[in-house]
Order: sequence, then structure tokens, then C-alpha cells
Amino acid sequence: MPTYPRGSKGWSSLITRSRVESEPSCHARTAHTLRISCARRIPCSCHEWRREVPEAPTDEPGAGAGPVAATVGRATVGAAAWPPADLVAAAVDALRNPGLVVIAGAPGTGRSTVLKRLGETFRGAVFAGGALAMLRGVPALPLSRAVRVRLPSHEAPLLAEAVRSRVRHGLLLLDDLQWADPLTIAALPAIAEHCRIAVTLRTPHRLPGDAEQVLRAAATAWLNVPAMPADAAAALVRQIAPGASTTVVADLVRRAGGVPLAVTALAKHVAQGGTPQDSDKGLAYTVAGALADLNRPARTAMAALGLLGRPVTATVLGEGITELTATGLVEVDAAGIAAPVSPYTAEVAAGLLEPAERVALHRRLAGLVPPREAARHLAAAGASGDAYQVAVRAARTAASTGERAELLLLACDLPGVTAAADVRLEAARAALAAGRPGSCLRVLDADAVTDPAIGAVGAVLRGEALLQQGNAAAAATAVTDVPDDAPADVLGARDRVRLLATLSTDPDAALSRAEELLGVHGDAPAHPGLRAAIAAVRAGTRRPGWEYGLASAASAAGQAGDVLAARWSAWLLVETLTADARLAEASNAAAAAAAACAGDLAYSWQTRFIAAQLWCDALRGEEIDEVVRRAGDLTDRTLPAVARGYAVAAASLAEADGGLLAPARARLDALGGRPSSTGPVLDWVTREAAWLDGQPDHAAGRAGDLPAPPLVDGLRRITARWAAYDAGDTALAAGDAGDRPLAAVAATLDAWKAPDLFAAAAAAWHDLARREEVRCLLAQGLLEDDAELAVPPLLEAERLAEEAGLVVLLGRARRALRRHSIRRDTRGRRAGDDLTDRERDVLRLVANGEPTRRIAGQLGISRETVETHIRSGMRKLGARTRTEAAALAIEELG
Repeated sequence: MPTYPRGSKGWSSLITRSRVESEPSCHARTAHTLRISCARRIPCSCHEWRREVPEAPTDEPGAGAGPVAATVGRATVGAAAWPPADLVAAAVDALRNPGLVVIAGAPGTGRSTVLKRLGETFRGAVFAGGALAMLRGVPALPLSRAVRVRLPSHEAPLLAEAVRSRVRHGLLLLDDLQWADPLTIAALPAIAEHCRIAVTLRTPHRLPGDAEQVLRAAATAWLNVPAMPADAAAALVRQIAPGASTTVVADLVRRAGGVPLAVTALAKHVAQGGTPQDSDKGLAYTVAGALADLNRPARTAMAALGLLGRPVTATVLGEGITELTATGLVEVDAAGIAAPVSPYTAEVAAGLLEPAERVALHRRLAGLVPPREAARHLAAAGASGDAYQVAVRAARTAASTGERAELLLLACDLPGVTAAADVRLEAARAALAAGRPGSCLRVLDADAVTDPAIGAVGAVLRGEALLQQGNAAAAATAVTDVPDDAPADVLGARDRVRLLATLSTDPDAALSRAEELLGVHGDAPAHPGLRAAIAAVRAGTRRPGWEYGLASAASAAGQAGDVLAARWSAWLLVETLTADARLAEASNAAAAAAAACAGDLAYSWQTRFIAAQLWCDALRGEEIDEVVRRAGDLTDRTLPAVARGYAVAAASLAEADGGLLAPARARLDALGGRPSSTGPVLDWVTREAAWLDGQPDHAAGRAGDLPAPPLVDGLRRITARWAAYDAGDTALAAGDAGDRPLAAVAATLDAWKAPDLFAAAAAAWHDLARREEVRCLLAQGLLEDDAELAVPPLLEAERLAEEAGLVVLLGRARRALRRHSIRRDTRGRRAGDDLTDRERDVLRLVANGEPTRRIAGQLGISRETVETHIRSGMRKLGARTRTEAAALAIEELG
């Protein structure tokens, strides 16, 4: 065989002849391979898109009638998948023939996932590559990464031919085209004439020149990834963070703005114990990279939306709004109001500002927003003097107590500015009226009363604030130096503080002092606060007509403009009615007062009344699921200590009654400081949850030193009787009934000594608290040995508990009925090697992490029976542990 030097004409002829001679054998091998793959049903390049693409599940009936497409991504939540299936279906249809498909969208919307699913669905050679931000200047890098070879980087036609010769009938996938070099962009139209190409493009982007117009002209389809629907985003949050409340889920979905990456990142922070305000650094970097591709006016407009924290008129944002709407980062409604699609993106944009730019933007926004917001923007810009003047002027025209308090407190807290004495006094009054005694004490500290301009007025305001915080002794000390020759309104406020401080320590002495004050100020004192205090003394000693006295005092204070006295009287009315077990009246009064506070933006007072209403409803056993939902949402907010105490007590009691004992006890343990007003309430709920959880030794501990209201004290004693009964301690079950017990409490405690009295005790609780009525009927049935006497009250207890959703008490009633051969579980035929219904119920609860005692309590069976069902399930499923058996059962049952 002759030899030829490399590069000569003879060398080229030899190579051509060798290639032609080898082609038949290559074709033969290819045909043989295709026959084998087709016979064995192995997908290969000849199948391309022929494979049926599974239809994405949907919530809408008949929604599957559209084009069939592969679901995008693996994060399936509920019945909806994301990214949407119709987007992939459109891309599949466009790629059945050679062409270019561009998948565009904001950062984090799932463009790369769509590209990945296209590659998984295509049955042929897939060449996947993409651009890199750090190497955007390297010619043809995205294409070289895809085909895994070095490519020509001098001319676009030569590059296109090199890629075409390798891709042929395959699929070329290029990610992050916004980082691509000009040569790659120029070669794509020529490649698309012969090959299937799918690329992703982030918006906004920084493609050179008219590159986007070139792509749009060459594209077979330009597909924009839509925002994730709110229901799908909420389902994804609940999947990642199952413990998140409805309020947290809604706030997180709002901040994410339909961006799946933001939803996932923020939900993970919540699941790990963070707050919705926490952010992921990787997510923030991704968003910041996209914002950097905007022009300067658009970045400034986006940052302005982040600083404002709310939608705003589009004209306020200037010329940058045009690019923001074009890239899909901002939506403008028909009224011309612009809102960011993702508030989180706007927050990141605000965080990217340089300090000087931030100050300048705050100052500019201060001139475009109402005075209330302008004061805060000026304060953020460091212009404390201007912010002080704006805040004080805006407070004079404030429409609500809450807004007035916010502005005046801002004026007093500005650094570098000394607030005038009259402004500090007005701020203290507004803070008290809004239910913020701590803010009042911060504005008027102990040294402030030495200022002659503040003097006695400041002293009585400090005393009132300390009184609202439950520190009666310090309140009395604060008004000690108020002289008797002070103005009448100051004297009335001083006498009010002294009277209420005496009431907390010696009610009888307070009653005598109240009579003396009536002799000085008349039967109806002109000072609304003093009149309310005298009504409070009569209510504390339960004088006849005390309800009318408190209601009339609240009404008179409201008419006189003394908002603090009016709301305080209403609160005292609610607490006193609750203490006397008049729960329905207390709930109605609390609801009315909360509605009145909501109209005045008095958030602290409003949350107090709502929490007290929920506590009353939890005790009554009315709609405990609704109580759990509302109280859980309330505890996720910033609350005053009293409101948080009542809200936690209501949510925990309702959860414990409904069988959610682990969450109930965890909520109680997580609560930090317990104020004196709600300490006894939380102490009893803690004991009650322990008793319901099958731990009577934890329920029978020593009571706290704080005095408890009559109802709570009685409930604590009743729970102690039950704990003693479960522990077999009959001596404790015959204890005393305490001082001044309520009629229903006394009847219940007496019935423990004479079980035939439980029927009367249950009737006494009938209109007060459903759960206590059930407990009385349950005790009657348990303490009766004769089946004819025991079964009727147990059946009634079972009916009432089932209607009210009292799961644990229902289980106790059914367990007691089983002693008399009355069973509620339906026995089917023998299951053989299959799980029985009861075994499935038990294993479901095991999978939820419930211990044996809770499973027994919820299902109304003994602990030994629970263990028997678990062992039987383990044997049938071939599991070595109870956890493994629960996991296998859940997998089998779906």
C-alpha cells in the first residue's frame, strides 16, 4: 500500500476511499442494533417524541382535555404539579421538527427544570450544556459544554456546521442563555434550521445588542414560565413546613410572589424554626444577579417598591416602570397601581442600595407619600429633626388612636432629638389608650417626672402604666408624691391608681376607700377613670349590680373621650364574667369590644379581647376546630403578654381535647414568661393536658402561688380529683372545695364524695362548659358498679363528646362502655394476612409519632390492646420494629 504525506492530495483520497468502504458495515451494525432495540422495546433515537407523555394531574375536572405533556419537576404537591404541564406540552409540540424553543422567565421560576424534563422525555441523543456567568466572554462555551468537544470559535457559520454535524437528530439543550457570548447567539438560528434546540433565558438579561430580536425572529416558540399559583405555592409550603400556620403560609406565599425557588427557600427556613422574614443567601444572590441586568432607573424603581413595602401609583416609580413591566417583575393594574410580582425581589433590590443611595431614595420617597410614612422615611434617612416635625404634625390629624400613638412614639424615640414635654405626655396618653403600657414607661422614665413641665401628670401616667402591667405596688409608689392641690383631673387619676392598687391586695379596704371617695366626688364622679375604678371595686367584691356598674362606667368614659377607661372597664367586665363561669356573656362582650378596637386600630386591646373570646369558646367546647385555627393564627403574631397567654391557653386546651396532645403540650412548654393575670389559667391547662395525656402524676402537682379566679381554681381542683382517681389515691379525691366555689364546681366536688350527685353536677355544667358536663357523666358511669346505672350516663357522655369533638374524653367513655360489653368498633371478617381496620388505625397513629398511651386514649382501648395490634401488624408486614411497620402500612394504604 503506497504511503502519502499527511495533508497531500493522495492522503485526502485515501481517507475518502476508506470512509466509503466502511459505510456498509456501519449501516449493517446500525440496522442490527435497531432490530434488537425494537424487539426488546428499548427506546432509541428512532423513537424521538413518539413515546406517550404522561398527563399532569390537575384539580380541575376535565382539564386533561388539552395537549398531553410531561409534568415538569418532581415537586408534586397535592394534585397539582409544577412547572405546569401545558408549558412542556407546547415545547414538545414545537420540537417535533427542527427549530428553536426559548423558555423565558424570572429567576427561580423553574426554567432549568423545564429543560431537564424535556431532556428526560426525549428518546434520542440529548446534548445538554449552558453558559456560565464567570466565563461569559469565552466564545462558543455553551455549545462546547453541550457537545463535549472544542469547537471553532472564529466564524458563526463554521461553528453552526460543527454543532449540526454532531447533534443531527438529537436534542440540544442550553441553559442560562443570558450569560452566552455573541458568537453562540449568532450561531443558534443556523443550527435551528437543522436541529432541535431548547434554551432558557432569564429575564431581565443583558444580552448584547439586538440579540433578543435575533432569537425571537429565529424561535419556533417563545414560552414564558408563568408564576406559580397561590394554591400550589401554599400546598408546597405545607409539604415542606407542615407545622406552619395559615397566617404564616399566606404571608410566605405573598412574599414569594409565585417564584417556586423563593417558596421553597423561605418554607425551609420556617420548617427549621426560622421566620418567614428569613432569607436564603443563595436565593438572594440569584435575585441580585437578575436585578443587576436592569438599567439604573428600573433598579431604582424596584428598590423604591422594596422600601415602601406596598403597591404604589406607577407614576411615583418614574421611567423605570417600563422595563420592570416588560420583564414581568412588576404588574400594573387598571387603576395605575404598580405592585411587585414578588415582594421578596423588591426587598432584595432595596438591600442592594449603597448607603448614600438609600438615604437619597428615602428622602425622595418622603415627599411622595402621606405624612405618616414620610416621617418614617425621613427617620430612615437620618433626618431626625425633619422626621420629628412631620410626625408631630401628622399626629394632630391622625384618624385613629393606634396611628396617633405610633407617630408620637416615633417622634419621642428619634435619635438626636429631645422631644418637648407636651409631646412626651401626649405620647404617653396615646400609648396607654392603644394598650401599650411598656411604651408609656419608656417615654416617661423615672427621671422624667422630675421635670416640672411633666411633674404630677407624668407621675399618674406612669402609675397607670404600671397598673396595666400588673405591678400594683409600684403603681402606688409612683403616685405617692402627687400633691393634694393638683388639678382635679390629676387628683382623680391619682385616686384611681391608689384605689385599684388597694383592690389587688385588700378588697375589703378598697371597698371602704371607694365609699370615702364617693363622699368626696359624689355618687357619679366626674372623672371617668375614677368612676370606672369604683365600678371595678364593686365588681371585685361582687356587689349586686356590678355588671351594670362596669357597663355604665365604660359607656360614660367613652362619651367623655377617655378611651383608656372605657377599654379597661370593658376588659374587666370580660375577665369578671369569665371568672364567674358566665362564658357565653363574656364571649359576646369580648367580641363587641374587639370590633370597637379594630375600628380605632388599637391592636393591643383588640388582640386581648380576641384571645379572651377564644378562651371562653374553648372552655365551652364550641367549635374547637375553629378555636384551634384562630388561636393558632393569633399566636403567630406579635402580641401583648396577656393576649398571648389567653391565646396559647385556648389553642392548647382545644388541641388537647381534640387529641392533638403532643402539639398542645409543646405549645405550652414553648411559652416563656407567664404574666400574673394568665399564670393560673396556663397552669391549669398544663395540668389538664397532662391528665388527658395519661400522666396523672404531672397533673396533681403543687399549685402555684398566684391567686386563681373562681372558675380556674375550681377546674384545677376537679382535674386534681381526676388525677387522684386515675392514680388510685382516694384520700386526695376527698379534699376541700376551696373558698367561694362556684355552684357547678361545688356540685362536682361534692359528687366525688357521693357519686349519685354527678347527674345534678352534669346538669349544672350543661349551659356552661360541655367538656365538664361530659366529665361528670363519665365519672358517674365509672363510679357505678351496676350496669343499669352506669351505662346511661356513659352513653350520654359518648354522644356529647362525639358531637363536640372531644376525642380523648370520647375514648375514655368508650373504654368505660367496653367494661359493660358495649363496643363501638365494627368487627369484620378475619383478615388473614391483611391488616384489619383497627390495626391500620393504630399504625397510622404510630406513624404520626404518638406513644402507646395516646393511641389508647384516642381509640378508647387499653394499652395492652394497642401493643397487641402493633405486634400483629409487624408480623403481617414482616417488619422488625413498630416504626418500620407504620411506614410499610402508610405505603400500603397510600
